Amino acid sequence: MNFIVTDRDAASVRTDYEIRFVIDDDIEASGDKEILTLMGFEKGSVCDLPNSRRLYVSIKDTAPETLRIAISKVIKALGNHNIKSIKVPRISSPASSVGGTTTAIQEIEAALSAIAESFVLSSYSFDEYKKESKPCNIEEVYVSVTGCDRVSAEAALKRGKVIAEATNFVRDIVNEVPQVYTPERMAADAQKLAETYYSVKCETKGKDYLKEQNMNAFLAVNQAGPHEPQLIHLTYQPRGDSEKVICFVGKGLTYDSGGLSLKPSNSMYTMKSDKSGAAAAMGIIKAAAELELPYEIHAVLGATENMVGSGAYKPDDVIRSRSGVSIEVNNTDAEGRLVLCDCLSWAQDEIKPDYLIDLATLTGACVVGLGDYTAGVIGNNYDFQVEFKKKAGLSGENYTVLEFNDHLRPLIDSKIADVRNSVPGGMGGALTAGLFLDKFIKDDYKDKWLHLDIAGPAFGSDAWGYNPAGGTGAGVRGCIYWMLNR
Repeated sequence: MNFIVTDRDAASVRTDYEIRFVIDDDIEASGDKEILTLMGFEKGSVCDLPNSRRLYVSIKDTAPETLRIAISKVIKALGNHNIKSIKVPRISSPASSVGGTTTAIQEIEAALSAIAESFVLSSYSFDEYKKESKPCNIEEVYVSVTGCDRVSAEAALKRGKVIAEATNFVRDIVNEVPQVYTPERMAADAQKLAETYYSVKCETKGKDYLKEQNMNAFLAVNQAGPHEPQLIHLTYQPRGDSEKVICFVGKGLTYDSGGLSLKPSNSMYTMKSDKSGAAAAMGIIKAAAELELPYEIHAVLGATENMVGSGAYKPDDVIRSRSGVSIEVNNTDAEGRLVLCDCLSWAQDEIKPDYLIDLATLTGACVVGLGDYTAGVIGNNYDFQVEFKKKAGLSGENYTVLEFNDHLRPLIDSKIADVRNSVPGGMGGALTAGLFLDKFIKDDYKDKWLHLDIAGPAFGSDAWGYNPAGGTGAGVRGCIYWMLNR
């Protein structure tokens, strides 16, 4: 999909179709007031006028997220239309802003980026295994701009497109089926990224290396799986000096049966999505390389399956982790934190980042508490949590800060080991999982670490907004926006 900037008025640009926004139900200036009234056009609605080749969309304002949602409605409404080109209304700064000021230009750029994101995100489909596919036919999107020079406008559209394409890259990984997408396949995809971008390097390590590193918690999860575990390390190096070193650690369970603490069949379905955190970390590297961000960025992925067999790790086992912390296993379905704890330990020692953020579909408790559409931001540094929520939230992704408290800390204590891997009863499960991970964060990193529980928004049974059913690519846009706006 190509985005074309024009300084001409939208009316003078010839395309197959035209989008028109109606703000606050004001149809007086629409040009089609009579027919819109006849068709009952109202707040929040969409009205397709094929004879005029126009699509009207009701919006409350021109904020970036409003525009993302509006464009998603456009794609849904025109999905079966055989059109190649489309134009959007002229984009300019809100009336409250002074044209040409830094703030006004930033608002225009944010709107343009959001429009490009939504066109690419909303056009996504995963139909690898369908006999027939129905891809979006739109190839060209014309955008009229006032108050922002062409170079800046084109850069903003490109930024939105890059971020969305990285998100769709992650969606493909999450949606790929478990018999195809194994830990080895994740390692191969990481290597392809390194081959594609000169600024990216990749190292992959297997079982022998994990043994050398005493990554016994990671290895325990892998014990019954037929595929070799993979510790994958991607590094993006900027052209100039790096402002900061940022490390993203991703949970990469390419399939999670629950192990001997076997999931019910209805809970096991969709567990191909348990690799969403690692996939998101890869997507972040892809976007960073294309956007040429000024940070040295690392992605550490722990890829394995959690399966059932005679060699499986068991409830009552005690595991000595890489950091030396002993773990009593009381639930083999609390496996993601076992993979993450060793990966976090490795990242602190080997990378020594300025910021350490892990992404994981970690707990059903987070979904219960926050719903399907919101990720939890967990950590020790409240200011860091709030800063991340605010800046990552500019992407349109939803984040909520969840705070530790000292009354919860004793719940993860074990009578026979340093810590146990889950708390019976599940009360405060998202936070106690975070507290478990906190046991493996060194004092020097306590205030530099965040845990993002993306269990809710990473995979949806139904489409919502500009997200399809299935993998959504949750975490990619939020983390990129956080870095762009630091």
